[in-house]
Amino acid sequence: MSKYFFQANYVGQGIKGLMQEGGSKRRDAVVKALESVGGSLECIYYAFGETDVLGVFDVPDQPSAVALSLMINSTGAVDLHLTPLMTPEDIDAAVGKTPAYRAPGQ
Repeated sequence: MSKYFFQANYVGQGIKGLMQEGGSKRRDAVVKALESVGGSLECIYYAFGETDVLGVFDVPDQPSAVALSLMINSTGAVDLHLTPLMTPEDIDAAVGKTPAYRAPGQ
């Protein structure tokens, strides 16, 4: 499973929908969307300021995460941003690799 941190803002009709449905029903909609691609919700929180809603979810693979992002953002009601999360072991594996790279101008 791939783990993602998500941040979203309700836009236009999305704000009105949140006000009509409330947070619990929107959380339930997120759970159903995740389940439709074989994923699950770890946590979800509402906030105010720069971000309206944030949390963490698991999905089977990157294409599933992209499909969710495309579908949700295509509604125009929510502006969703995903950040892939990595374990300390993922970082251990990464630092053990030595890619070939030449910096610009060198």
